[in-house]
Amino acid sequence: MGCGSSDSSSANNPRKVERQKEFTGEKISSEIFVDLKDGNIYEEYEVRSTLGEGAFGCVKLVVHRKTKMAYAMKQIKKMGLIKEDQKILFSEMDILKLIDHPNIVKLHKLYQDNIHYYLITELCQGGELFDRLTSEKNFTEKKAAEIMKQVLSALTYCHERKIIHRDLKLENILLETKSANSNIKVIDFGTSRKVQEDEKLKLKIGTLYYMAPEVFQGQYDLKVDVWSLGVILYILLCGYPPFNGDDTTIKKKIQKGTFEFNETEWRSISKEAKDLICKMLQYDPLQRITAQQALQDPWIQSKAPNTPVQANALNNLKDFYSTSKLKNAIQLFIVTQVTSYQEKEEQLKQFKAMDTDGNGTISPEELKKHYSKIYGQESAEKLVQDIMKQVDINQSGQIDFIEFLVAAANKEKLLSQEKLKQVFQMFDKNGDGKIQRAELQYIMSGIRIDDTQWKNILEECDKDNDGEISLDELIMLMQKLK
Repeated sequence: MGCGSSDSSSANNPRKVERQKEFTGEKISSEIFVDLKDGNIYEEYEVRSTLGEGAFGCVKLVVHRKTKMAYAMKQIKKMGLIKEDQKILFSEMDILKLIDHPNIVKLHKLYQDNIHYYLITELCQGGELFDRLTSEKNFTEKKAAEIMKQVLSALTYCHERKIIHRDLKLENILLETKSANSNIKVIDFGTSRKVQEDEKLKLKIGTLYYMAPEVFQGQYDLKVDVWSLGVILYILLCGYPPFNGDDTTIKKKIQKGTFEFNETEWRSISKEAKDLICKMLQYDPLQRITAQQALQDPWIQSKAPNTPVQANALNNLKDFYSTSKLKNAIQLFIVTQVTSYQEKEEQLKQFKAMDTDGNGTISPEELKKHYSKIYGQESAEKLVQDIMKQVDINQSGQIDFIEFLVAAANKEKLLSQEKLKQVFQMFDKNGDGKIQRAELQYIMSGIRIDDTQWKNILEECDKDNDGEISLDELIMLMQKLK
């Protein structure tokens, strides 16, 4: 889960530059084209579709009316934007204006009107790197090195300019196109900032799996980004992070700083790859290599072998990174079909207390208001972003009552053997003691489950490999969520 928010000193309010820049002896850069402009953005861009919803606002696919070029437009509501939200937003604007690198998402235009801020950035049509990886038939060290080379190039560029990212993770690596050899793009500079020479930062910020030990000590610098990329490389090669468990356990493991290369997943991985990971995950930041040194490592540049990593690494990645559709569906089914009113009553009270405008959904703004009282404004924004990613199953940008019930429910009760037996009996229409694909499709309102999806479901729970799901297999699958 993400922790914290941006430093209070990390951003300046972007302002419209009043003076006209003269084309004389001063250096001309792309920054002159991205001052914050007032006006109607829709006169220049046509909205085609919505790409996603987030705590700040929404992201839309837009096309420039004259050039016909496609871009992503991040649209942020001004109303309800608390002071800390503005700092994060303005920090991202200011940092992106300074950056021009082929592996970092490019900011093209900034607009504002009375209602919104608008960030026009290049469009990454290939989606998240993770989604591409989980669809790969096989994955090699060479491919991992090619990915890391591009991300390390972006990070070296930032560090040379004293820009720290502070939230490097798999979710923040996108693909520019859908082609097999797509260019990599690093995104989400909302937690980044410029640092001074020898400056030590104190704010505990980042996403827990990827956080360096010195972040918890409140004395850190650019080297935390190198640690995060070491974690990413570890995940790419085996499918799970070096420090795993619940939040408390992960934090303790990171603070201890020791990790292992499990024989099952790592026996075929080259010594050079393991050595690089050890250099990037060096506990002492003074001994940890720099981004530039990692970029120049022989394994990154040319030595990574073109042999597949262990076959179960991609399956591990799927398990680590996302709860399966079956698990989500079963939880929703339990909440809607086999949970009594008495069991829902307490959650209903909580839901109504948070739904302050009474419209039947909880918005990110309502969440921020609620969590600001508990954790303070600085921590609430990042927390809400993480909650929306995890809880907003249908990606509507709001938390529906059913989604709230799933998230708020006591997992011990929700996933008890008694409840799962009830679910199994309802799924098992022909009463043969097994769940077949047709029965699962029937209970899910006829949603088609294709061969690949069914295979993925069976890989997670079909321990006896009979192509069906028994009660014990269903219970074992769902118990993991506790």
